[in-house]
Amino acid sequence: MKPKLEDAARRGTQAIERAIAVLRAFERSTTLSPTEVAQRLHLPVSTAHRIVRALHAAGMLGQDPVTERYHLGITTATLGRLALERLGATTMLPELEALRDLTGEAVNLGVRIGDEVAVLLQVPSRQPLRYEQEPGQRNPIHVCAMGKALLAFGDPRVGMAEPFARYTDTTITTRAGLETELDRIRARGAAVNFEERVAGVRAVAVPVRDGHGNVLAALAIQGPAVRLGDDRLPELTARLTATARRLGSFGHDLQVPAPAHASASGS
Repeated sequence: MKPKLEDAARRGTQAIERAIAVLRAFERSTTLSPTEVAQRLHLPVSTAHRIVRALHAAGMLGQDPVTERYHLGITTATLGRLALERLGATTMLPELEALRDLTGEAVNLGVRIGDEVAVLLQVPSRQPLRYEQEPGQRNPIHVCAMGKALLAFGDPRVGMAEPFARYTDTTITTRAGLETELDRIRARGAAVNFEERVAGVRAVAVPVRDGHGNVLAALAIQGPAVRLGDDRLPELTARLTATARRLGSFGHDLQVPAPAHASASGS
């Protein structure tokens, strides 16, 4: 009987991992069909249909009655809001808005998840020319200011294989290059994204620490490169640092553990 119990446990774990993978597929797409979910996760279409239907029945996914495409549901939204509140993130929003008003630029708060940075909170700029990242969006850790700040002042380890993914001419693609940049960031006190993810967009970021000095998150100002020149770096760094200091007293446990990288493929 023991092998059968172990097989059942393994199948149960696989089902959970696949359901999580299906939900995470919606991080980068507003709507998806079951066939598209299957293609992205390398799942049989029948398996994708079964998981999507189960998530829809639980309210985790919603469905457009006209297009029959799926989107994140009300239960997912409710859990996300509650998670932010219980992590203390929503109490930080007024500080982010004040920083936006002082600098005129968009402000983001992000946390590390593996080799990515997830945007927890975002306050958009009021300027016509701006660049925005929605909450939930993830960026590779080596190409964004928040990611480099988290590496420089927190855990510097990355699991990515070299060469790192290149997005623009200024993207850092080697471990040695990244380590050199992290040394510069520590000396400067802030990380700068020199148009490494999107051409024409720059950002400045600093760590948010708790009362013990542990890095909880990263706080960033981002906008068009034409407005975020080198001459503004001292001012922006000072304002970011002051706000990050205040945020540190709000957050209790914003550190998000790196997830296990389990495959969703199979029958």
